[in-house]
Amino acid sequence: MKQVTSSAIGIGLLQTLPVFVRANLLQTASALPRSTPELQGISSAGISKFLSAIKASGQEFHSLMILRHGHVVAEAWWAPYSSEHRQQLYSLSKSFTGTAIGLAVAEGHLSVEDPVIKFFPELLPEPVSDNLAALKVKHLLSMSVGHAKDSILNLEASPQGVLWEKTFLSLPVVFTPGSQFMYNSGASYMLSSIVKRVTGQTAHDYLKPRLYQPLEIKGATWTENFEGINMGASHLRMRTEDIAKFGQLYLQKGNWNGKQIIPESWVTAASSKQIDNGKNDSSWGYGYGYQFWLNPPGGFRADGAFGQFSMVFPALDAVVAITSESVSTKITMQIVWDILLPEMKAAPLPPNTNDHIFLAKELTSLKYDSPMVATSSAMAKKINGKIFLLDKNEFNATSVSFRFKDDDCLFILKEEGKPDIIITNGIHHWVRKGNLKPTPHSLFSLRRIDFDSIVAASATWQSENTLLLTWRFIETVHGDSITFIFDEDKLTIKFLFSVARLQNKPDDRASITGKMVV
Repeated sequence: MKQVTSSAIGIGLLQTLPVFVRANLLQTASALPRSTPELQGISSAGISKFLSAIKASGQEFHSLMILRHGHVVAEAWWAPYSSEHRQQLYSLSKSFTGTAIGLAVAEGHLSVEDPVIKFFPELLPEPVSDNLAALKVKHLLSMSVGHAKDSILNLEASPQGVLWEKTFLSLPVVFTPGSQFMYNSGASYMLSSIVKRVTGQTAHDYLKPRLYQPLEIKGATWTENFEGINMGASHLRMRTEDIAKFGQLYLQKGNWNGKQIIPESWVTAASSKQIDNGKNDSSWGYGYGYQFWLNPPGGFRADGAFGQFSMVFPALDAVVAITSESVSTKITMQIVWDILLPEMKAAPLPPNTNDHIFLAKELTSLKYDSPMVATSSAMAKKINGKIFLLDKNEFNATSVSFRFKDDDCLFILKEEGKPDIIITNGIHHWVRKGNLKPTPHSLFSLRRIDFDSIVAASATWQSENTLLLTWRFIETVHGDSITFIFDEDKLTIKFLFSVARLQNKPDDRASITGKMVV
């Protein structure tokens, strides 16, 4: 892969572009090279058409990166999301776990034909069933374990101190391994555990010198369970460009800057159909490889819940990376298949400065506005600096208070045994600086957000006595809306999680009540 220079783009075209676009085209060596869409066989107008389809779809994209012939031709983050932040990947993480297995195979630590029970002799049930004995590493990789249902909830519900591997091995293997597909996040966890057993390192640490460093993936994190095993199935976090690099590496058959990072044979096996999983009747029905899905229009993808994607299209020499909170990932994928891919042509297109400048402005103007109703209320003066003691609640939150200054609302939350959490909410604008969701169970959230995340926060008055705070946990997929209803000295707090909001469903959290301290 070569760095794009101004001569490659054309001095005349470069000078017509906005400053921020020129800066993107002249990236440092650690970044993927940038190019105009036309030079790589895509019209700027075609990408604008794709953006219009995204908007019309109703799906909530957070970031997008389109690569053609190894060059980034379009990239966008919907504000308040931005390029420097890690993104929560959900099951896209599985493809990294599979890659760790592939590298361990290449180094002779194991074989895909190895029985799974070989790695956990002290954790086996008595007796070992024939099907369990027949379970091989390749069956974990291809989601053909033979369980009747996904095992991950069983693993997470393991009694305190019981190893998840022991729970997995105790589950009935109902079907002959390899005979049928059944998506199984517990299988991906077991792959992560095997990596640690055979290498002495977590999958995350094992990948650092072998994958992250060559690709210059920096700052990635991966949650571990109580055993010190990376979750495997999910909980990996990295930047959008890193997801794109990962897809580009697989597109290049494991080669990066002239060095074979992943054996080509592994890339071929991982990205080929290892098991049928449908009748070519949905985006999830075209076959499954080794922790990768096969795409209906060809190629393969790493795929995470709510629309986290690294899509690889070898026939088009293209990669599409997406992070989102889509209600329908089917729709998200369909607009890639139907709208974007047909715009990819075999040869470069003539420059179109006007269309490209329009696209560049469009890409940098994408945003989610903060909710806006009213900027002020007489209630603000009454509650400013006052403390509201909260009745007993599931979050062990003890009190909240509000301070209004200029165009910000400072929100302070106290929880039992934890430091105060202070969130600055911009009144009709997002504030990120200094805002952090510091633990899994804080800011009224019991969701699977188990790491520090920056919070983009805003405030608006919905009525004279109703204050709405909107929080986007911008290093995760999700967000939260908190409504505070004031009635003299009484307070009621209501919740609406972002998934519930997008699905038009009520939140499953009970309201919290409280009273002002006089």
